[in-house]
Amino acid sequence: MSNNIFMSKLLCIEIIADDTQLDVIISILFQYIPYGWEEESLSTGETILRIHCDNSEVKHTVCNKLQSVFPNIKIHVKEVPIQDWSIAWRDFFTPVIADQFLILPPWLLDTTPKSDQQIIVIEPKCAFGTGHHATTVLCLESISHCAKKGYLQPGMRFFDLGTGTGILGIACSLLGLTGIGADIDPIAISNASENIALNKVESQMVITEAGVEAGLGESFNLIVANILAEPLKCLALDLIELLAPSGNLILSGLLDYQADDVEAAYSKLGKAQRVISGEWVALIWNRQG
Repeated sequence: MSNNIFMSKLLCIEIIADDTQLDVIISILFQYIPYGWEEESLSTGETILRIHCDNSEVKHTVCNKLQSVFPNIKIHVKEVPIQDWSIAWRDFFTPVIADQFLILPPWLLDTTPKSDQQIIVIEPKCAFGTGHHATTVLCLESISHCAKKGYLQPGMRFFDLGTGTGILGIACSLLGLTGIGADIDPIAISNASENIALNKVESQMVITEAGVEAGLGESFNLIVANILAEPLKCLALDLIELLAPSGNLILSGLLDYQADDVEAAYSKLGKAQRVISGEWVALIWNRQG
């Protein structure tokens, strides 16, 4: 491994997008920056998307991809001291409410939740799923909805594909389910393992560095995959096969214009319920009976 890939300081990449570019840029970032980014609205009507990374290859990949789509896009890169970024994370990370769940970082555990809220503790590092992204909230709300409808019961099995920080699998575990969180990113696996321990659900959730093959041979009462449209389409046959006869499937990571194609790939399950937040969509199938 080259000694120049990982930086002694973090890189801050600022992308300035107008309304005609924003959706496409977000779709690209969702693919290459799974741990999230900041957005700031400007008085000009433009939006700054601010990414932090410690990897020069990530910078080149993201910038090259954006410039191939928008040759005149405005991108600024600067260095940020690592110690300053760790403090900035704390300023940026605020509690998130998603139905019955309250997502907190460890340093905000003193926040008092409402009596019916279940705390999920997430250490925000370089993995997607701090609870701030709309698709994470949609998935958490969908999990909660399935539980309230009685579709999920303690002891049932779940499969969290593309687990990221582990947040969705942790939510399932806190509801009494047991299962698997799988991700192909070793950084995500490390972060998810830490978060599983923080939430004391090690006996209920196994984390593994793998893809859909981690679930082969099982039948799951709940499958949740908050990834990207193209992988979801490619995984359709496998995920349908892994779903129990009375199982529940939750798919997200989708922009509104991608939802029809993904739903069509799962047509064997019938029509999906859609839940929407801005331009983001989650698809839900409750395969009861």
